[in-house]
Amino acid sequence: MAKPDPGNVMRPLTVVIPTYNEADNLAPLTAELWSLPIPDLRILIVDDASPDGTGELAEDLAARNPGRLRVIRRAGKLGLGTAYTTGFRAALEAGAQAVAQMDADFSHSPAYLPGFLEALESCDAVLGSRYVPGGQLDERWGLGRVMLSWFGNFYARTILGLRVQDATGGFRVWRRETLAGMPLERILSSGYVFQVEMAFVAQRLGYRLVEMPIYFEDRRIGRSKMTLRIQAEAALRVWQVLLAHRRLTPADRRALS
Repeated sequence: MAKPDPGNVMRPLTVVIPTYNEADNLAPLTAELWSLPIPDLRILIVDDASPDGTGELAEDLAARNPGRLRVIRRAGKLGLGTAYTTGFRAALEAGAQAVAQMDADFSHSPAYLPGFLEALESCDAVLGSRYVPGGQLDERWGLGRVMLSWFGNFYARTILGLRVQDATGGFRVWRRETLAGMPLERILSSGYVFQVEMAFVAQRLGYRLVEMPIYFEDRRIGRSKMTLRIQAEAALRVWQVLLAHRRLTPADRRALS
């Protein structure tokens, strides 16, 4: 992957990372993020009371990196979607001009972020995509898992009329103006369909979403939190997303405060 010219990186970036039992990944991930050619990169960890000590480790990293890392510790396992919206609001309140979202398990390579930031200068949000030309899934995925992922995207895109190819991916960078213009309090999904809902709301509001190809790596340490039950629930949630937001138009964008 070619390294972007850091001189073209325009917006200070805050990276929001939800965590639950990611103690083994947190230190190497933050180190890799801070090694990027992105001046003043800040990290916001939202931890859902991880029993493996992730929250305590995050607090220790924050104490050793004042002003660069902030931790929000929640009382329990409250869900991926609410972790992100909590982090988004906190980042906006702190003045972030660009906000990234990514997994803590290295499925999303930090190396893509400088390129995402460059692309953000000509759109409203950048979505890392496994399903545009150049995108790829980890070769270790079995055929069943690949087909399930593909069908989940096809299902959501068909029902909601989404133009993006990868509606379920969670590696994204948003402009401040885009997140601030979205009614985050109306986002219903606490689980993995949150990604679909955010893409649908952004599209309904008329924001320009650009997909960039990524290689999606299977997590390096630990086990995936995705289960068949979660995927079945997500299929039902897509219909609720449609009913909740189908009447949104660009006129419903929030004014910047």
